Amino acid sequence: MTRPRTDLFDDGGDTGRLMAELNWADTPLGAVSSWPQSLRAAVRVVLSSRYPMLLLWGDRLSQLYNDAYSALIGDKHPAALGDDVRVTLAEGWDVLAPLIQQAMATGVASWVPALQLLLERAGYREEAYFSVSHAPARDDDGRTVGVLTVCSEVTEQVVGERRLRLLRDLSLRGDGRTVDVEATCARLIDAIGDHPLDVPFAAIYLRDGALLRRTACAGGDAGHPTVAGALPDVVDLADPSPAARAWALPDAAQGRPTDVTGVADRLPLPAGPWGDATRTALALPLPSAAEDQPLGVLLAGVSPNRKLDEAYRSFYQLLTQQVSIAVRNAKEYEQERRRAETLAELDRVKTTFFTNVSHEFRTPLTLMLGPLADALADTAAPLAPGQRERVETAWRNATRLLTLVNSLLTFSSLEAGRARSDAREVDLAALTAELASVFRAAVERAGLALEVDCPPLPRPVTVDPVNWERIVTNLLSNALKYTFIGRIRIAVDADHDEVRLTVADTGIGIADADLPKLFERFHRVQGTRSRSHEGTGIGLALVHELTRLEGGEVRVTSQVGAGTAFTVALPWSAARRAVTTGPALNGRGDMARAAVSEAVGWLTDPAGSIAEPVAAPGPAADELTGARILVADDNSDMRAYLSRLLAGQGWRVRSVTDGRQALDAIHRDPPDLVLTDVMMPVLDGFDLVRRLRADPATRALPVLVLSARAGEEASVVGLSLGADDYLVKPFAAAELIARVRAAIRRARTDPSGDDATARTADDSLSAADAPRSTRPAGAIAVAPAPPVAEPAESAPVESAAAVPANDEPTNAEPAGGEPANAEPAHGEPAGGSVVGTADDGLGDILAAEWTYPSVPTSAAAMRQDVRLALDELDVHTDVLQDLLLAASEAMNNAVEHAQRPSRPEVRVRLQVGADRVRISVRDFGTWRDRRPAMDRGRGALLMNAYGDVRLVSTGEGTTVTIERRLTDPA
Repeated sequence: MTRPRTDLFDDGGDTGRLMAELNWADTPLGAVSSWPQSLRAAVRVVLSSRYPMLLLWGDRLSQLYNDAYSALIGDKHPAALGDDVRVTLAEGWDVLAPLIQQAMATGVASWVPALQLLLERAGYREEAYFSVSHAPARDDDGRTVGVLTVCSEVTEQVVGERRLRLLRDLSLRGDGRTVDVEATCARLIDAIGDHPLDVPFAAIYLRDGALLRRTACAGGDAGHPTVAGALPDVVDLADPSPAARAWALPDAAQGRPTDVTGVADRLPLPAGPWGDATRTALALPLPSAAEDQPLGVLLAGVSPNRKLDEAYRSFYQLLTQQVSIAVRNAKEYEQERRRAETLAELDRVKTTFFTNVSHEFRTPLTLMLGPLADALADTAAPLAPGQRERVETAWRNATRLLTLVNSLLTFSSLEAGRARSDAREVDLAALTAELASVFRAAVERAGLALEVDCPPLPRPVTVDPVNWERIVTNLLSNALKYTFIGRIRIAVDADHDEVRLTVADTGIGIADADLPKLFERFHRVQGTRSRSHEGTGIGLALVHELTRLEGGEVRVTSQVGAGTAFTVALPWSAARRAVTTGPALNGRGDMARAAVSEAVGWLTDPAGSIAEPVAAPGPAADELTGARILVADDNSDMRAYLSRLLAGQGWRVRSVTDGRQALDAIHRDPPDLVLTDVMMPVLDGFDLVRRLRADPATRALPVLVLSARAGEEASVVGLSLGADDYLVKPFAAAELIARVRAAIRRARTDPSGDDATARTADDSLSAADAPRSTRPAGAIAVAPAPPVAEPAESAPVESAAAVPANDEPTNAEPAGGEPANAEPAHGEPAGGSVVGTADDGLGDILAAEWTYPSVPTSAAAMRQDVRLALDELDVHTDVLQDLLLAASEAMNNAVEHAQRPSRPEVRVRLQVGADRVRISVRDFGTWRDRRPAMDRGRGALLMNAYGDVRLVSTGEGTTVTIERRLTDPA
């Protein structure tokens, strides 16, 4: 056998050496020595190139190629050398054959970019892409006897661009335009389903507590039920069964990406370009904000025609991140939407409530205003001067209430979209000047100048006169309220574009930071000086909404310390609307007169003045006759009423308009008691109490707080600051007088604030006057409280006899009545059946008891006693307030629920140990359900929110025990 010459293959690298060693005589090409010169030349070109090249020669299309091409065909090399290409690339021949045949038949070269080709070069049916050129190869005679193929693999580029398109589609479809999470998941799955070559099937599972719920899935042909039927709808993460873990969803839900094999056995889904069965899937956790708590799981199939290499896994990582971001955004959007819907519903309910309540107010207001007006106008039976003063006060305040009701009705109608403009053609300048004239007396009384500049306009204006009156009235009232020197100017002018109303003042001005919120409802600028703290906070919001209803806008400019100017601008297009037919409403100017009547109340006492009504003799002179009382309230009618009421008891009463004046008056001439409102300008009632308690000279001065802010929270705030009592408006005159008497007597009994000092017989109070209780003695250094046994929770608690340690009395006698630790005849402790543990240590640091009459006013005295006792121990402020709130609810329950009590009293026991505090409230009546009218619906909730609460009821009474840790202010 003759070996071929090898110089032809010398420069061919590894493939050249293999070709040199090949026995070409056994191939269709024959021995190398018999090769034509054209074949030799073509082989040299192929072997010398670094670009993948394949030469097909002869009828059998024998293959000759270089090193670069050998890398493309993988494990088919080197067997392919000299072999028929139709055998080597049999799996892709249906794609290659037309191109090769065309080149040989026509002699024309072709170029095909990104040709998809099926290859089995790595042990599986691989999806590959090549850019290929086929050129004819000719022999020495010029005949086409083969094809020269130049190719390059572009699989990574084609697949990479395809995957990027999928990620882009996910970002577009998960952009938050959907309204809920399920719709977002459906859009994401639809996007994934459009790219089956990379993701044959997919399903999104979201966590729902201990479950995973499938929210969306895709895969297979349209309408193909295979995927939905093969995948579970719900997976219990705690279920250890093989069925629950078949798809590795629990593992992925724990944050562990998992390969799922054997997919073809559970899901016979054809996939890839050639319909091969999917064999592998990935269960991937969807990351969330909490790293240890994935949002859910993405279950995705792997293409059977692509190797699951690092690039493929990185793509799936990006895919899960994109899905996770979209789902998280959808969840946040859905939560925000639900919050907005909840707020909107609350707003709607509130508006409806305001409307209904306001309408309900009108009937009683009519029945109040009508008879009051008749009584004032009755000349046949005129009122005595004292009665006339009372009736005028009632009439003024009923009128003010009607104004507030009308404002609420208007505002609720605006918010509900039901308001309308009853447009009329009016002389706007004359109407504005008329409304401004109503305010002139009040403005001048305040020491200000009122400038009215309302020249005639070129033509009438179409506007709702009622709405216009509200706009002008609110702006003028606002200017008067916040202007103390200078002037208020109201002007109307017009140009070609609009009609303008301007209300300018030289008042305190508005800071730039507050201007954007100025027209928000209920917004009030904090800490500003004003003539009164009264108001609803909707005046400017009402101006803004009414102006919009009339087709205009409100503009404001302001400078702190220089003044403010409001401009209401109505474009002529809105000012020439169609006129409403029908009769106009009566009562023009009523709102302005009502606003002026209220404003005059701000001006009754100029700043710094103190009124001292002549004290009238009381019904019976006692030791309190001549007591000095200071009243602080910004409402003139309330000051006058309180002065008359208190002076009628023989007390000397001074009144001031705000907390600052009250402080000055106290320092000049200290009173026996301060009676203060909470909401006042300059310095409010709470700040007044705080400053009085911080000053050693006034620390013991009794302070009684009056406020329209009802509720335990408000009273606890006042009492925690050091107020001696808190009374909610409206109040009964007798109750106010009783509380004032009790506070003055306590202060005179113990000027230092300690009621353990000696008392006279005249110091005792009846149950009608005040609770029979005061603070415990001195520093309250007492022996440990006697232990009591704790019964089972399900059984009634029996009375337990108590033996004080060291045979010492455990408590000092309260100033209000009998000793707190006096025991009943049958040996029952004074505190009743207190739930406790025999050796729990409670009472080691402090044990105190008090007895109160079973009347509603006892809660205030109890709060004061408990607060003063715990102040000695430096208890955390939050813990103290929580205990006061819970104990107040327990005391109120004891008063309201006790039926036919054997003793008309309530006993309170306070025990403090190393780390816990316990308050027990005991009544002596049988239990009764609270009437609906008395039920505030939150007493038990409040008690349980601020401590561990236990209730034990027996035939002899009920004991409520509140306990919590001292070190836990939460």
